[in-house]
Order: sequence, then structure tokens, then C-alpha cells
Amino acid sequence: MTSSRRHHLKSLMLGIAKGLLEKEAAQIEVDRAAYMAENCPDLSLPGSTQELQELCKKLHSNIDKVDEERYDLEAKVAKSDKEIEDLKIKVIDLKGKFKKPALRKVRMSADQMLQALLGSKHKVSLDLRANLKQVKKEVKEEAADVGDWRKNIEDKAGMDGRKKMFEGEA
Repeated sequence: MTSSRRHHLKSLMLGIAKGLLEKEAAQIEVDRAAYMAENCPDLSLPGSTQELQELCKKLHSNIDKVDEERYDLEAKVAKSDKEIEDLKIKVIDLKGKFKKPALRKVRMSADQMLQALLGSKHKVSLDLRANLKQVKKEVKEEAADVGDWRKNIEDKAGMDGRKKMFEGEA
């Protein structure tokens, strides 16, 4: 396709799009006028004070109704925006093509970390040794005195020693 043909087609498409936008704008104006005629009748100011007060009350109730509708619509839009964000996050997670940021090394004591998490008004002291239980060391006493090992072997040597071993077990 030559550049002149491409330029001609592009200009035709832009002309068609411009015509569609103009028609859409005119339709919006017609819709707006119809809505205003339906929901906002012409204002005719009554002469008496009583009628003016009734008109003010009626207008006030209409304003309240419109505010309620506006609030409901804002809540719907906020909920939809939240759902859209959640779905975008799910799509990104499913793609799996997100970069994890490089984490920096932070030198911070446990006290400073707790203070950063809890805020400056909470004074927390983290003494890890204070929270530990005190354990009393048990001294194991050996039941049998070790004594001289050579003497022990000499006693068990020979038939008398073996006899003593069997008698000692029984």
C-alpha cells in the first residue's frame, strides 16, 4: 500500500469518526434536554409566603433524594474500582512477570524496629534475656565411686571374679 493511499484512507476514517462524534454530542444534548424537561419542570414562583415555603420544602426533599442517590453511586463506583484493582493484581500475579525490588540492608536494633512499627509514642524495651526462664543447673552425682580401675579388674579376674559378676547381677 502506498503512502498516498494510506494517507487518503486515514483522512477518510478521521472524517467518519468526526461525523460520529458530532452526532453523539448532539444526541447527548437532546437526552440532557429531555431529562431536564422530565425531572426539572419550569420554575413558577408563587406569590404568597405559604406557597414559597412549600416550594422550598419540596426542593429541599428533592435535594436530599439526589444526595442519597449520589452517595449510593459513589459507593458503587468505589467498590467497582477496588474490584478492578484486585483483578489487575491477580492478572499480574498470574502472568508472573513482575520484578521484585532489590531489598536494601537495614541495620536496626530490635528496639528501633519495634519503635518504628509501633510509633514513637510507645516506649518498648526489648531485653531478650529478661524474658528467658531461669534454669537451675542440676549437678549429677555419680552413683559409684570410680576408684582405681586396676583393682576393679583384678577382682573380676579368674573364676572367682566371674562368679561374683553373676552373683552381683542376680
